[in-house]
Amino acid sequence: MRRVVVTGCGVVSSVGIGKDSFWESLVNGRSGIGAITRFDASAFDSRIAGEVKDFTPPDFLSIKDLRRTPRFVQFALKAAAEALAESGVSSENIDPYQIGVIIGSGVGSLETIEKEHKTLLEKGPSKLSPFMIPMLITNEAAGNVAIYFKLKGMNFCTVTACASGAHAIGEGFRAIRQGKTTAMVCGGTEACIVPLGVGGFCAVRGLSKRNNEPQRASRPFDRERDGFVIAEGAGMVVLEDFEHAKKRGAYIYAELAGYGATCDAYHITAPNPDGESAAKAISLAMEEAGVGVGGNIYINAHGTSTQLNDKMETKAIKTVFGSQAKDVAISSIKSMTGHTLGAAGAVEFITCCLALKNKLAPPTINYENPDPECDLDYIPNEARPFEGEVAFSNSLGFGGHNATLLIKKIK
Repeated sequence: MRRVVVTGCGVVSSVGIGKDSFWESLVNGRSGIGAITRFDASAFDSRIAGEVKDFTPPDFLSIKDLRRTPRFVQFALKAAAEALAESGVSSENIDPYQIGVIIGSGVGSLETIEKEHKTLLEKGPSKLSPFMIPMLITNEAAGNVAIYFKLKGMNFCTVTACASGAHAIGEGFRAIRQGKTTAMVCGGTEACIVPLGVGGFCAVRGLSKRNNEPQRASRPFDRERDGFVIAEGAGMVVLEDFEHAKKRGAYIYAELAGYGATCDAYHITAPNPDGESAAKAISLAMEEAGVGVGGNIYINAHGTSTQLNDKMETKAIKTVFGSQAKDVAISSIKSMTGHTLGAAGAVEFITCCLALKNKLAPPTINYENPDPECDLDYIPNEARPFEGEVAFSNSLGFGGHNATLLIKKIK
């Protein structure tokens, strides 16, 4: 089995575009959540979101390209360009058939679906765009990244709701580990702050209604939490065979050493309250990485700011770590970014990489009212020095999908 390392990271988020801006916001506890501006949300129960602000599409996209490239794909291209540039991996210095792409998304382009459905109803089928299907389907993020960067290896899309980005990275890890490829561009992307997306999540009563205090609305593990805040963005990483990266002198963030994936097999939206399957995903990642429950560990929690998720995830961590659970440093950056849905697992995995690199763990902001059922160390409100060598990223999606990614400092 080959060792797998992270050699590049790219981020598009509500708190910053580019990994440096993103990280600076996180460690300073800066929220990217505000009133929705992309459409008139006055009739919606939830009127706040983590919108990506001042976004400039990649300069290699022509005006013609932009008209047929949906927002979620533009995010993926921007983040992938940053990750590839940092890593130095390209089809010019590696066999393009040895560089694959796996990019997850929960939905694809809801914006295209809304627009084209309106055209169908008002103007008839003859007026539908010939680009409608390639613009809306979820796999086009992976396809476009491969096209623009000339990457000819394995290429597919993971669609597992809020675990999509994590599964993409996990499956890329598997491919390199098993010797099927040399490098992978992996991550997640999402852009569904549109009426249909916000309305749908309002209908399942998942969103916070703290509309008058948007920056205080996302409060994972806090007793007063009332739902998540929808957000958009993308996170991309370059994974690489360790020996290959070492030989070419690449900068290495960390070793991706473990990946656990399970399913609750319980409910289409609600997590199983016993946390058994989420705990199993964590345990599987630890077993593969050869990591025990002791020591200085950081967990970037899924931490959605919903009543059910936060209690269940706390229980899962207690199941795995037992009496050591209170010594684990845990935080949820969704308190600042909002919930980026299919991109969350990738954006939060990058957070783990940056935490190890910078020896600093970001906080859970808005943690003000302790919940007796969420009684662990959630790094409340201020970043904290972190000298540990192991970090986890948990991702949990509708349908019961659980994924845990475990990284450790390279040795």
